[in-house]
Amino acid sequence: MKALPIAGLLLMAASAIASPPTAEYPSCQIKAQHAVTGETGDAITDVRQAHIRDRANILQADIGTARKTRRLSQAQADSLWKRVDRVRHEADDFVVKQGFLSAAERAGYDRELDEVALQLCQSARV
Repeated sequence: MKALPIAGLLLMAASAIASPPTAEYPSCQIKAQHAVTGETGDAITDVRQAHIRDRANILQADIGTARKTRRLSQAQADSLWKRVDRVRHEADDFVVKQGFLSAAERAGYDRELDEVALQLCQSARV
């Protein structure tokens, strides 16, 4: 009689282990991240700049979560965090100099953030 509840618990545990750990990271859903629309206001004057800023915030939150759950080492987390921060600052500086972020520039920054997200998602699977 006790074998049935134990078997059920083992089955539930196995299914929890089988689910990909990256499912909890919004950054791993690249297509959805490309659709993120940022809101302008305060120092953010350009919608494309707002998009990059919001994506960077989401990615850095996921990096922090991955570090807290020990799916990333401190060195990996620091490296990824700095890459995201560099992209955010470059986009901000570009808007200050030019007044806006072009679609091509946004696409370039999106590609850089995609690379960081892919590295995060691959590292977090281990």
